[in-house]
Amino acid sequence: MTEIKYYTKEGLSKLQEELQQLISLDRPSISKQIAEARDKGDLSENAEYAAAKEAQSMLELKINKLQEVISNARLLDESKLDSTKVLIFSTVKLKNTQNDSVVTYTLVPENEANVKLGKISINSPISKGLLGKSIGDKVEITVPAGTVAFEIIEISRKNGH
Repeated sequence: MTEIKYYTKEGLSKLQEELQQLISLDRPSISKQIAEARDKGDLSENAEYAAAKEAQSMLELKINKLQEVISNARLLDESKLDSTKVLIFSTVKLKNTQNDSVVTYTLVPENEANVKLGKISINSPISKGLLGKSIGDKVEITVPAGTVAFEIIEISRKNGH
């Protein structure tokens, strides 16, 4: 069964660029390696030929998988998302009510998560605890280190809404 996943325009572009590189650069490179190995003689004892054919198989699997992901991808129009509640693509400023520290996270599809950039997966415990909540709501979220109490102090969108 194919899985539909949601992407930002940027995330989908990255997938399409990766696919284009696999098709236009990597595929011809492996074909060349196979031809060179084939020219060396007996294929039954040619380790280079076997390795190149194996690499070709793996590349074709990767290309097929990426094409499937792209064909099932859906682009989200962030401008149509409600900015009064925490949803995917919300940037949420949270105050840890236990130590008054403030953190900001943007909730993104799993494949676009990057904790160093403050982008957390929509499937993470923090995201799941925030979804549907509004400014001023207090939430308790269970994370690997225990339960943390947060207050939502701001919700915004990447496009400024």
